[in-house]
Amino acid sequence: MSDKKHKNDELDIDQKLGEELGRAEAFVSKNRKILGIVAGAIVVIIGGYIGFRQFILAPQEEEAQAALYIVQKQFEMDSFNLVVNGNGTDLSGVEIADEYGLTKAGNLAAYMSGVSYLHLGQYEEAIDYLGDFSSDDDIVGPLATGLIGDAYVELGEVEKGIDYYLKASRQATNELVTPYFLKKAALAYDALGDYKESEKLYTRLKNDYKDAPESAEIEKYISRAAAASQN
Repeated sequence: MSDKKHKNDELDIDQKLGEELGRAEAFVSKNRKILGIVAGAIVVIIGGYIGFRQFILAPQEEEAQAALYIVQKQFEMDSFNLVVNGNGTDLSGVEIADEYGLTKAGNLAAYMSGVSYLHLGQYEEAIDYLGDFSSDDDIVGPLATGLIGDAYVELGEVEKGIDYYLKASRQATNELVTPYFLKKAALAYDALGDYKESEKLYTRLKNDYKDAPESAEIEKYISRAAAASQN
């Protein structure tokens, strides 16, 4: 490449950069007010979030934790009626979940309330509060999902129950949770008379989770489902 062409190329690049820079400066100049508003809004949002966490959420968390202490004791003693309805003096688990839903304590109160409603036979309420609960824990998270399945089965909506059992089995793939909910889903399929699906799940238990308690006498379940599916 000649020196002249090289210099021309450099001039072209410089010219293009200058043009683009000029356009950017023109855009900023033309939209200075809008950009200022956007920047200000970002600052307000960030500042508001920090303020919310520091001045609202943190005190609420402290209040909710203090209130949850009583409810946790009631829950551990299987006093499920007290968990959801309260003792007349302290906040109930339901009240904590409703009033402090954004806090960790409120989240745990939703779980306790959902489990308590399930034990009390109030299945729709159990679904609502267990559905509000969230957890990344490999045991508690899938358990809450599976309990929603139990509530649906109790309501006679077995297919929905199966959906939640299978969801729970996928939520955390381990030797404790997965075979437990696969077995529940298989038994629910049996209840529906869908033996082909139950046979698939029983076979999966045999092949993938042979050491799990749920696989005890699994050949019997497979044979029964296989025979029933032929009829």
